[in-house]
Amino acid sequence: MTGHRLAIVAACVLGALAAPIGHAADVTVQARTPEGAAAGDTVVVFEPLDAPAPAGHATAVIDQVNKRFVPHVTVIRVGTAVTFPNSDHIRHQVYSLSPAKVFTLKLYAGSPKMDVVFDQPGLVALGCNIHDTMVAFVLVVDTPFFAKTADGGSAMLALPEGRYRMRAWHEKMRAPPPPRELTVGAAPLAVPLTVDLDPATELVAPWP
Repeated sequence: MTGHRLAIVAACVLGALAAPIGHAADVTVQARTPEGAAAGDTVVVFEPLDAPAPAGHATAVIDQVNKRFVPHVTVIRVGTAVTFPNSDHIRHQVYSLSPAKVFTLKLYAGSPKMDVVFDQPGLVALGCNIHDTMVAFVLVVDTPFFAKTADGGSAMLALPEGRYRMRAWHEKMRAPPPPRELTVGAAPLAVPLTVDLDPATELVAPWP
């Protein structure tokens, strides 16, 4: 092969590598109860069906303010390192006994000496050994495509074109909505979601 042809082939390969795999579209999920009330703090997870999810890790922060975990619900990808700063003027001892992640951060103020890496998928309940009313949840998933609804019940994320399985979770849902397969194209997509909640329950719904 001549040098000229080699240059053409190399240029084609580089162009293919640089070309985008697919466009992304805005997907908006509106979560409401059967009575029409907004369902804030609902987690929606999109699992790609046409190709493996792209690799990647991230970091996250869960603060402690006025004897509360902030945010109350956090969604992260497997392998994410989470920092648990203590912004209160009293000490806390953060722990979890959930099978997806068992850990304890000994009594501390300010910033802990180490992050916690969540290396298994699943639902993790957080607590404080000093303050029993401090409860929060971390949902660890195997996909980078997820969101949590705001107080108004809506969430938006950008998804590459393709087919996805959507699953949803809320700590007070009576039963999980059935998984739904969606096809994302180039145009924005609006997805209504009905979440049947029991605000009075003290039980925590399992991750479906």
